[in-house]
Amino acid sequence: MSLQPEKPRYRPYTGAAAGWGALRSVAYSWLDSKQPLKNLRALLKTNQNGGFDCPGCAWGDSPEDGAVKFCENGAKAVNWEATTRRVDASFFALYSVSQLREQSDYWLEYQGRLTEPMRYDAASDHYRPIGWDEAYALIAKHLNALDNPDQAEFYTSGRTSNEAAFLYQLFVRAYGSNNFPDCSNMCHEASGVALGESIGVGKGSVTFEDFAQADAIFILGQNPGTNHPRMLEPLREAVARGAQVVCFNPLKERGLERFQHPQHALEMLANGSAPLNTAFFRPALGGDMAAMRGIAKLLLFWEREAQSKGEPSVFDHAFIEQHTIGLDSYLAMLDATSWEDIEQQSDLDLVQLEQAARIYRNAERVIVCWAMGITQHRHSVATIQEITNLQLLRGNLGKPGAGLCPVRGHSNVQGDRTMGINERPPVALLDALENRFAFQVPRQSGHNVVEAIEAMLEGRSKVFIGLGGNFAQATPDSPRVHQALQQCALTVQISTKLNRSHLTAGRDALILPCLGRTDIDRQASGPQAVTVEDSFSMIHASHGQLEPLSPLMRSEPAIVAGIAKATLGMHPLDWEALIADYASIRRLIADTIPGFADFNQRLLSPGGFHLNNPAASRLWNTASGRASFMASPLPESLLDEAVRSTGELPDLTLQTLRSHDQYNTTIYGLDDRYRGVRGQRRVIFVNPVDIRRLGFEPGQQVDIQSLWNDGIERKVEGFTLLAFDIPPGQAAAYYPETNPLVPLTSVGIGSHTPTSKSVAIRLYAAQENPLVAGTLTTAK
Repeated sequence: MSLQPEKPRYRPYTGAAAGWGALRSVAYSWLDSKQPLKNLRALLKTNQNGGFDCPGCAWGDSPEDGAVKFCENGAKAVNWEATTRRVDASFFALYSVSQLREQSDYWLEYQGRLTEPMRYDAASDHYRPIGWDEAYALIAKHLNALDNPDQAEFYTSGRTSNEAAFLYQLFVRAYGSNNFPDCSNMCHEASGVALGESIGVGKGSVTFEDFAQADAIFILGQNPGTNHPRMLEPLREAVARGAQVVCFNPLKERGLERFQHPQHALEMLANGSAPLNTAFFRPALGGDMAAMRGIAKLLLFWEREAQSKGEPSVFDHAFIEQHTIGLDSYLAMLDATSWEDIEQQSDLDLVQLEQAARIYRNAERVIVCWAMGITQHRHSVATIQEITNLQLLRGNLGKPGAGLCPVRGHSNVQGDRTMGINERPPVALLDALENRFAFQVPRQSGHNVVEAIEAMLEGRSKVFIGLGGNFAQATPDSPRVHQALQQCALTVQISTKLNRSHLTAGRDALILPCLGRTDIDRQASGPQAVTVEDSFSMIHASHGQLEPLSPLMRSEPAIVAGIAKATLGMHPLDWEALIADYASIRRLIADTIPGFADFNQRLLSPGGFHLNNPAASRLWNTASGRASFMASPLPESLLDEAVRSTGELPDLTLQTLRSHDQYNTTIYGLDDRYRGVRGQRRVIFVNPVDIRRLGFEPGQQVDIQSLWNDGIERKVEGFTLLAFDIPPGQAAAYYPETNPLVPLTSVGIGSHTPTSKSVAIRLYAAQENPLVAGTLTTAK
């Protein structure tokens, strides 16, 4: 396959989501894997009992049987991982790290699977082969030479299995640190913080079955058509049975408008499609809190009106009195919030807000879903608590067809946190580990992602170990992150594919190739299963289906155990013995993690088992033993204080987002079908009125500068202006290309999550066309 992109073009997309376009995309990725027959068999085992869990998103599986349980992007993820292309010693002998740095992220991952451990040789600027035992010994040497354990950072990607995550956190705590920068710090951290304070558990309260019973489903700041495509089916079914589906999203994403089911032959042949919403509202970036407050304020008005007329209450008073605290303070906050502020911040007028509020009031059972469009703002915690307040007013928690649903991204990001990947761990977890393993666990808080980057920049942290992911590109302020990694004495990347993080090496660096979700994992007792947790707290087993490309690839649990043994010896247990049979790891999980009693036995049930969520049973693990109404004022401005202190007004507010041809930092191709973009990624979507206002023309190239008052220039160059249906004053562009614009110190209050959905920017005419990196011919 040639990696030369087709001629860039832009044409608005008018088709339905999924449909023939999805089938063509799946077929292309399937054939391009170079082993289509094997991958077809693997695809048919995706999300099936006895098969493997999709390495894509964390959307849950329908409990119903079906031959096909994967979506377009899931198929891309499987075929992308299950390729015959190899990145081995001969590849690294051919290309220096400096040469590889000139290539695009797409080109790097396209080269194939990493197949043998490699060590960076700075003298030659090449990676060279290294044996596994030698690699483990090198890591142990660096870790044991540190002045204290908190000089090391232990990153985790959300695709890590429960077994690997549990071993990782046990090893790191036995080593003496709680430094667990994790991908959840950059996505749903605000959800965990907000829900933990409001209802006592940082997870969603709904199950897959609840979607079939909901009278209304509100979707906020989420683009399921690209990020969670399997969600489109229950939304389609909800609309078909008469439920209300209400969307709040600045971009009118095609995946939230119409849907053509690729598995319904008659619909496909007739070129029909189904609507996916009954109402669509387009708030300002960060304006969702004001919108939810407007709905709550209208409910309060109608409640008082009903009381004065002796009519049935709008609020669920029995629920409120039995299960909540803080109502009076919250109602006072509603009264103190002016309609002028609500309309100005939400960018929705009273007519629109009343339409949404009536839909909410008329529904007996409501689910509210949200994703990154809610969590990546400075006031995200308060926004999610405002959503929770709204649900508490009507008792929409702890009953079928209702609840709160933060839709997770990575396929096991929720499970990693359940397993103890947490830089601020709960005391109960630390007590359980200490009692079971008889060592003194560290009690001090560790580093999250932003704190880890700052520690590496300042030289306080000297070793970085990444269990999966692409830390260099997934994080904000990319040039500073690259600098931070390169200042380390040692960087270790445990990976399936080549990516930018391998090219921002420390003074010493290792690449350790691991098995993926599709690979058969053979240990001493035979093929192993690992487990994951989805957005609905279902625990599934995952059995790899394909032979690994190389005998030198190892599983994540085996790699973690190898590092732990080399570093700690037999403390606090026999690490190597655990790897012979992962059931022994699960027995340790059952001993220490709530909800996992009889783990191995319960895992035998088709579809796995559900972790009980106390809030779903109206049990509240809060200090008061009740769910809490949280009364927070609206932010003074949707622009951060530090931006406003510069005295400059931005041209636009930017949100970073995915294209349809990527999953997080993994770029599957250069197209974005639903937005009509072909053959390019360095584009910025802007309202045509704003393009003219700023003195530009559609198609013109611009440089983008971030406004932030810390003396650091943040700029990306050579982006094409695309006139797009986006609200005035807003802009959108793809990450990781625009991650350099997100300031490291611009984070959410209470969550420390980078504010990637509210970046103040200026546009300048491009001085010259950007240098387009050439493509290399691989050695294969």
